[in-house]
Parts: sequence; C-alpha cells; structure tokens
Amino acid sequence: MSDRQLNFRTADLDAAHAQVTKAFAGHDVHVPDDRGVDFRLDLAPAPRLTIGRMSYGAAVTLHGPPMRLCYHVNLPVTGASTVEQGGVRRSFVAGEAGVAFGPQAPVLVQWSADSWQYHIKLPKDPLEAHAAKLTGRPIGEGIRFDLTFDLRSSAAQALVATAGFLYAELSRPDGISTMPAACHELESALMTQLLMTVPSQLTPELHGQPPHTRRSKIREIVDYVDRHPEDDITTADLASMAGVSERALQVGFREVVGMSPTAYLRGVRLDRVHLDLACGSSGSVTDIAARWGFYHPGRFAQQYRTRFGFLPSETVLRSRR
Repeated sequence: MSDRQLNFRTADLDAAHAQVTKAFAGHDVHVPDDRGVDFRLDLAPAPRLTIGRMSYGAAVTLHGPPMRLCYHVNLPVTGASTVEQGGVRRSFVAGEAGVAFGPQAPVLVQWSADSWQYHIKLPKDPLEAHAAKLTGRPIGEGIRFDLTFDLRSSAAQALVATAGFLYAELSRPDGISTMPAACHELESALMTQLLMTVPSQLTPELHGQPPHTRRSKIREIVDYVDRHPEDDITTADLASMAGVSERALQVGFREVVGMSPTAYLRGVRLDRVHLDLACGSSGSVTDIAARWGFYHPGRFAQQYRTRFGFLPSETVLRSRR
C-alpha cells in the first residue's frame, strides 16, 4: 500500500476543503444554507497520476482558479453535476457524461448531495508527453479537451473500468503499486484511453488513417525488441522510437510480423522465460517469469502453455532429467 494513500472522512467542511486542496487543486467551496457535510475522500496516488473517489454527502458548489500544471478528469458514478470552464456550461446525471478540465481556465462545479465520482489528476507534462508519443509529434499547444464527453460509448465505459481497476489495485496491499513496471503500463493504458476517448484537437490524428509505415522502420523496432525484451517499454515508447503514431506502429507490425507490438513483445519474453527454465536458471518459476515482466502467475502459465504446448513446471521437470 502506498504511504501516500488516504482514506479520509469528516463532517467538517474546512477539513474537507483542506484535503481536496492538498490532493487536487486550490478552490472555494460553498454548501447552501451552511448544511453539514458527510465528506469522504479515498485517494490512491501513482507515480504519474493521482486517482481517488470523493463525495461530500451534501449539495456543494466549487470555484477554482486555473490549475496550470495539471488536467483533471471526473467520472461520475452517482448523482447530478453541473460544470463550467472556458465559457462552456454543461449539466448531466451520472452515466451520461464525464468531465475533462484543462489547466488554463477557471472551473465551476456543482454536485448534488448524492453525487460521488472518480477523480483523476494528471500532471500536464506526463500527459502531453504521452500524447506526443501517440501522435508522433510534440504537443506544444497543449491538449484542448472538450469539457464533457459521452460516458455511454464503449470506449468511455472501458475508461471507467480501467480507472476503477487502477484505483482498486493501487489501494490493495501488495498490489500493483509494488510492481513499478506493471504500474507504469496501467498508467499508460489509462492515459491512452483518455486521449482516445475524450474529444480534443488531437482526435483526428489519433483516429485518422495512419500514414504509410516503412517496413525498414518496423524491422528496426522488431530488432530492438529482440535485443532488449527486458526493457520497461510500452507500445507508445516503441512508436516514439520509430517516429510514428502508435496506430501507425500497430498497422506496421501487423503488416510485417502478423501481430501487434504487444503480442510480439510478449512472445519474445515468453521465449526468454522458456530458455531460462530449460537451462535450469536459478530461481522459482514465479521469479523467472517476473524477471521478464510476467507478474500474474495464472495468466503467465496460460500464455506459456498456449505458446509451447505445456506448462512452465513441465519445462523445469524436463530440464532436470
């Protein structure tokens, strides 16, 4: 469990205000008629983002100055919301829309008493760097997200599911926060889903027909994966190396090797595990699998069997004969 994880409850509005300011951003908060609150904040920070669940247990209005250094995403689970930024105002109920606040303008938020939401704070530099990897170009102008986005689409539902899974894993003792490489992958997946789901000026590039990918570039990346399968690397990293968008890399890999970059990398790593086990390398099957990036024993065993036709334990037994 992260030493920064927080599970905070209070009926004191000032204490609630202080915790939200510390976790997310400075703001003013108002409760009509000075009614009491039943505030709850469960926070699970990760290296490149902060994710939490929050509710006030009362109708509230929040005003905040420009956040400057971060983007902020709200994924409502219950209740009604009204949000405003940059002259755009939207009202909706949970399940209809999510919210993406940019860093450059003040914000207004109103929540009903029964509202609770996932909140994701994404520092500006890491998110824009990830967007640059996906598009294959620098994002000097920042990301201009639409204020709200439809939560009823399959892509948005997948985003909510990933956010919920990441929160649960970061909150679990000995969960994914203890596995830096796996945590990095999940953070990257969440940022990719966000960029692909929330409309912005980058949407045409992210969803458009990818440009032609030179086979020589793809072969260079294939050669890199073959030589460095132990590296902590994502598909976005490989696309950046190739100087193409992630979508173009996906298409190029399927043209050249007949599978996605992720599937190819997994296959190379499985081959390395197989070699280590067959050679009688020191360490348990679990230790050797983790050395090559496989952190879930059950899933690893299934993938190993699919590739080689037998279980890792059978390889170990054969190596001892």
